[in-house]
Amino acid sequence: MTAKTLQNKIDQAGGDLIGMLRNSPTGFYQFPVPSEWTNWRDEQRAWGETVVLFDQSYHMTDIYLSGPDVRRLLAETSINNYTDFPVGKAFQYVATSPDGYCIGDAIGFHLADGRVNIVGKPTAPAWLIHKAKTGGYDVDVVEDTRVLDGGKQRQVFRLQLQGPNALKLIEKLNGGPLPETRPFGMCDFAIAGVAITGLRHGMAGAPGMEFWGDYGQKGAVVDAILKAGEEFGLRRGGARTYSSSGPQSGWVGALLPAIYSQPDLRAFREALSATSYEATLSQGGSFVSDRIEDFYMDPWDLGYNRLIHWDHDFIGRDALLARKEQTHRKKIWLHWNDDDARRVLGSLLGDGPRYKYMEWPSAMYASCPLDRVSINGTPIGKAVYAAYTVHVGSWFSVGIIDEDKVDFGSEAVLTWGEPVQTGKSAVEPHEQTEIRVTMRKTALG
Repeated sequence: MTAKTLQNKIDQAGGDLIGMLRNSPTGFYQFPVPSEWTNWRDEQRAWGETVVLFDQSYHMTDIYLSGPDVRRLLAETSINNYTDFPVGKAFQYVATSPDGYCIGDAIGFHLADGRVNIVGKPTAPAWLIHKAKTGGYDVDVVEDTRVLDGGKQRQVFRLQLQGPNALKLIEKLNGGPLPETRPFGMCDFAIAGVAITGLRHGMAGAPGMEFWGDYGQKGAVVDAILKAGEEFGLRRGGARTYSSSGPQSGWVGALLPAIYSQPDLRAFREALSATSYEATLSQGGSFVSDRIEDFYMDPWDLGYNRLIHWDHDFIGRDALLARKEQTHRKKIWLHWNDDDARRVLGSLLGDGPRYKYMEWPSAMYASCPLDRVSINGTPIGKAVYAAYTVHVGSWFSVGIIDEDKVDFGSEAVLTWGEPVQTGKSAVEPHEQTEIRVTMRKTALG
């Protein structure tokens, strides 16, 4: 019988959650924009030296929340603090499961009309829609589905300018200085006569702004940006460049939602279709375990522990409080040894062993990749992503490492490749190999 929901798929897999996820044919998360506008090397260089334009209009789901219980819905489903929640404020929404693992995260915007806009990968919006419908909240929800899930006409375009010339370019487009705006603050301005709202927000260590407006006006806005951007060295960034900016920033977007096993979340799994993001994503990499929970992450793993507001009740609070004083994992950067990276890349040539192919600049072949990290054969954590940027000048991963094992400047080993062949269509037959990695505080040093 054809599965209709995520729970149906799990039941048909006989409870083999890990097998179901590792054998999913889905590859890396897609950004439905041109792969490259020019070439990814120059596009990457622009975010550190001039300015790059990214188009974020298509790969994320938007929902709009309104009604008297919006603040209560947000507070009871996330770790965040909503005691100071004025219009014009943006925030990182982080939802946790009853056992304290991260379901998903997204960016929230408190709009001028009083609505709250939640933007991100599908899981956090889906979770809020489910809770709004089933939790007794007086909240209205409007969903603007991402293109990958069949969305046709977006309500808003969403663009981002990043780099040292980003704000200068925006001020030229606006015809004057922007309103005084703190980092992660919002402001209103105009481009080509189109009303724009912007978020002061940087990625990959570069200053910049994410901004949005009526989708029907997107063409006029983009044309104005491209014309005005010529004097500032503007490049358009394609999907390949965009996929590498997150790892350099340290943002872990490839998060396996902590929803697959907990009995308390069965109703949510039954609400998700069998073709949903959560039901079709793939888990990959050299990290393996018999426990699905070992693939989940908590706020400490992701650096979100600073956002936990203990003075309110939320789903997962008791579980997080119980392990508050325990040893946690820490998010760091792992720089790959250049000789080891060359060995993997060079294995395509000659008759020697073939290692897992590394696509430039982001060698991400599963929706939720996790690689094993060890010292002298003893596991010390996991690694997310494998990426290269011209700014770093080498391959690197984002490490989620036991905090008592973190020793910046010291070396560990990352296992590259999968232990057995799976159903992932992006994974060719290959051998595993070891990569020496150096622990770093930042991607750039």
